[in-house]
Amino acid sequence: MISADDISAILLSLRVGAIATLAALPLAILAAWLLARRRLPGRALLDAAVHLPLVVPPVAVGYGLLILFGRQGPLGAMMAQAGIVLAFRWTGAALAAGVMAFPLMVRPIRLSIEAIDPEVDDAARTLGASAASHFLRITLPLAAPGIVAGAVLGFARALGEFGATIAFVAAIPGETLTLPSDIWLATQSPGDEGHTLVLCGVSLAIAFAAILAGEALNRRAVRRG
Repeated sequence: MISADDISAILLSLRVGAIATLAALPLAILAAWLLARRRLPGRALLDAAVHLPLVVPPVAVGYGLLILFGRQGPLGAMMAQAGIVLAFRWTGAALAAGVMAFPLMVRPIRLSIEAIDPEVDDAARTLGASAASHFLRITLPLAAPGIVAGAVLGFARALGEFGATIAFVAAIPGETLTLPSDIWLATQSPGDEGHTLVLCGVSLAIAFAAILAGEALNRRAVRRG
């Protein structure tokens, strides 16, 4: 019931999810910190931009990425000259998944940072801690549970991303065919319901395992905190 293309799609989904999460996590931490601790001009616009992928249709996000990062796009053309191509490549799938997962990563991290007692910040400043030292040695450790939760949510969202991915990189077997795209293709084949159910079961098992691992890491981070 599982072909070589299915196994390739499963492995690619895991790779895309992991790279999307690792690449987006530092930016998510920065965005969460800015929203939680800084009163910047245009802060409301930043907040809206961060959460935009949650409300815009994923296909529209994927089309926007294609316009920007396609070979003829303003960013894609410059990157192509440097030998970097994202459109219709698995790296583009990671970009699309990271964009769609980003707001889900920012939210729990922001809440964790906002929950840090302001007196801790005041004490650190009184003791002369630099901004970088305060962020690395106080903010990040105390916000660790939120960071773990954000990473798990982001990974799970990246694993399930379909709309933006299909619009940006299509579903090319061995290159951009991820598990969600593979499930969609299976649903288009009459009489292939058993194959579709197996792929859905694999997707469910991976997501369930990711959530359990995230809960274990979160409990460990809380104990350390």
